[in-house]
Amino acid sequence: MAGSVIVVDPGPDGSRQVDADRLKDAQREFEAQAQRFEEARARLHATIDRSMKGRSQAEILHDSAFARLLARLETMPVVEQAKGILMAQNRCGPDEAFDLLRRASQRANVKVSVLAAQMVEQMASPEPSGNDHRARAARRRVTRAAETGLPEHPGERDLRL
Repeated sequence: MAGSVIVVDPGPDGSRQVDADRLKDAQREFEAQAQRFEEARARLHATIDRSMKGRSQAEILHDSAFARLLARLETMPVVEQAKGILMAQNRCGPDEAFDLLRRASQRANVKVSVLAAQMVEQMASPEPSGNDHRARAARRRVTRAAETGLPEHPGERDLRL
């Protein structure tokens, strides 16, 4: 069909002729562009798949707001228990107790939930016997460290039980 003529839009002289080869070239270019688009789309999907496969499920969930809410829900009970401990020890309200816990956490560079767990664990451990002065002193140091955010012993970075 090379060199054939196709009538497209009637013009003032009665007909306007377009070269069929130019039309075929335009159609081929359009098809080539569509093919390049599909290839780019396939590469994008492959890249997304590779990036998801290269990451662990925990890493993927870490980025989602849902995962952060779940983590908060998991740590909330221990934080609430630590607040209760501080409320009883300092005779303060829940907001002030959380503020104490938060400030201690920041000073010690320890997550609030980690500090809270340490406090609860310390308070839940069996009470030392009446003649075990070292154990009672250690309990007081941990409680003081939790309240102030300072390490139990100089040179320690985090709170140890």
